[in-house]
Amino acid sequence: MRRVLYPGSFDPVTNGHLDLIRRAGRLFDEVYVAVAVNNDKNALFSADERMAMLRESCHAFSNVNIVSFQGLLVDAINNYDANAVLRGLRAFSDFEYELQMALMNRKLSEDCETIFMMPSADNSFISSRLIKEIAAFNGDFTGFVPSVVVDKLKDAIKNRA
Repeated sequence: MRRVLYPGSFDPVTNGHLDLIRRAGRLFDEVYVAVAVNNDKNALFSADERMAMLRESCHAFSNVNIVSFQGLLVDAINNYDANAVLRGLRAFSDFEYELQMALMNRKLSEDCETIFMMPSADNSFISSRLIKEIAAFNGDFTGFVPSVVVDKLKDAIKNRA
């Protein structure tokens, strides 16, 4: 069985994330979307909230599993018996960082393969960070995230202020 692990903060999940998940689902038997739990990061949503939004957003994808992990990515790959890691590349600057991570992960575990995917043109500029910034300034971000995220993000921004 071919399994891929797609790690990220998903704070919040965007249409760009869903684009990669959908396309990975056509290439792999199983896609594990792995929410990274990092207590040092100042996430807007808890890991449980991020996982719930992902579950609702991915309910139509029968071969997608929403999981979480803490610690090294290579350990998560082993835990979920994945054959590869999926990473999205929006720009050349993403590639530099992701290449370093892929090489380090392969050094830590020689079986760790990384698959890079480009987002569709419609999603190539979307990031969770930008979506949160637009929301913080009351901009219209609704076209960039799944519907389940819209009200939750508005409420989270309002409650953080």
